[in-house]
Amino acid sequence: MTNYGFSILSLVGRMTIFLCLLLSFGHASSSKVLGVEGRRQKIVTIRLNDYHSGLGTLVAEGFDVAGVDVKAGTADVIVSEGSILRINSLGVGQVLNVKDADPDVAPDARYTTYAELTSILQNYSSRFPGLMRVESIGKSHEGRDIWAVKISDNVNQQENEPAVFFNAMHHAREVMTTEVAIDIIDQLTTKYATDQSVRNWVDSNEIWIVPMVNPDGNNRVWTSNSMWRKNTREGYGVDINRNYPYAWGSCGGSSGSTYSDTYRGPSAGSEPETQAVMGLVARVQPVISVSYHSYSEIVIYPYGCDGERAEDRDVVEGLGRELGRKLVKDSGSGTYEAGTSWELLYSVDGGDIDWYYGTYRVLPYVIEVNSGSQGFQPPFSWRQSTVERMRAGWALMLDRLSQSGVRGVVTLNGQRAAQGQIRISPLGLDAQANDSVQNYPIKADGTFHAVLKPGMYKVSFADDDAETSVDVTVGSERVNVNLDLVD
Repeated sequence: MTNYGFSILSLVGRMTIFLCLLLSFGHASSSKVLGVEGRRQKIVTIRLNDYHSGLGTLVAEGFDVAGVDVKAGTADVIVSEGSILRINSLGVGQVLNVKDADPDVAPDARYTTYAELTSILQNYSSRFPGLMRVESIGKSHEGRDIWAVKISDNVNQQENEPAVFFNAMHHAREVMTTEVAIDIIDQLTTKYATDQSVRNWVDSNEIWIVPMVNPDGNNRVWTSNSMWRKNTREGYGVDINRNYPYAWGSCGGSSGSTYSDTYRGPSAGSEPETQAVMGLVARVQPVISVSYHSYSEIVIYPYGCDGERAEDRDVVEGLGRELGRKLVKDSGSGTYEAGTSWELLYSVDGGDIDWYYGTYRVLPYVIEVNSGSQGFQPPFSWRQSTVERMRAGWALMLDRLSQSGVRGVVTLNGQRAAQGQIRISPLGLDAQANDSVQNYPIKADGTFHAVLKPGMYKVSFADDDAETSVDVTVGSERVNVNLDLVD
């Protein structure tokens, strides 16, 4: 009897797990991917026995990890009602809390829809025509314009000024991120006449903002599934922030399954939304970028794959940690943790910040806005306090453009160089191993910009067998350096 009873229980257990798998993953032709549309979901908070290995297991098993609390060692996982048993069966930790998340309930109506965003941008542009320009950088799968905003004192001219790039809503359900982008636009336009810091930023730089990278996904959030993350390719969607070509699909940081919320797409850079952002970044080659996501109250910098570090990690990680210290948590106590995604979360491949950095040596950061208590779509009453807390972060980025580093123009036989790289090597006491030598791309207008730590450097440019260089001492302020090479 005992053996027979054990066999029945084992069979029942296997059937339960099988049914949970079906409920979790659905069918490719169904709209109920991961049980999200037309079915109540749960957000399960788990205290992980081992933070990193537990997160890795959850991701590998296809769970939608919504956010984390790094210090508490917890993770929030979105599941269908039938999948909680499956989480327990993994043995990764203790379930602390379970709350409802109904994808049929739209966000607070005061959050910005795509149509409202279009109207808002047109309004600012008409009010501040000398400071702000709106342009479409491409169209989504469903034909919506992906809007980009340029803010500068001579907005219709291309000046030899540093560029900075802010973007929001790669992921459709993260509605607070667009509000942060709108607030940046509002602050830089409405305060230009009265705030000297704002005037300096706008006069000295070209500021680019894409408030809604994923307009199709946003439309789905409002019309059918408030927990939708991806774009809407063929109904199942692609995670735009796993679709960038750098390290695409290389380290288990995305999924090849259309069922998954981290589906990386059929090929690297396949999505029109990805291509639109890539085209803008290639054109303006920003010095610094910030991508707004939610939620977890963390700052992420390159690289995404386990164990990989940025080549000039002292600069990349130092600024990232400084950025984290500027951002106060929702509780009013403490600031954001900073690190790579594999340190704070799990490996990520095909992410935007790795492509920006790996391709154009942009200093790029992800800010995961809000805590787990607020989640993806907090009451709109949280909007003002959230955007106010974010201001210290983007102000830091704008200030950093005029601080320690080198900027200049490269000419070749009297003409501006349209391509190539400059090489920057530390000198004197700052000289280290050969791998401390860094290369920075030259923009199509012949300019370059490298953010550096204070110190002594050799800045050089070579073409064929000829080379020109200059030694510079970098202090707290940016140094302007021009290089002229004559073959």
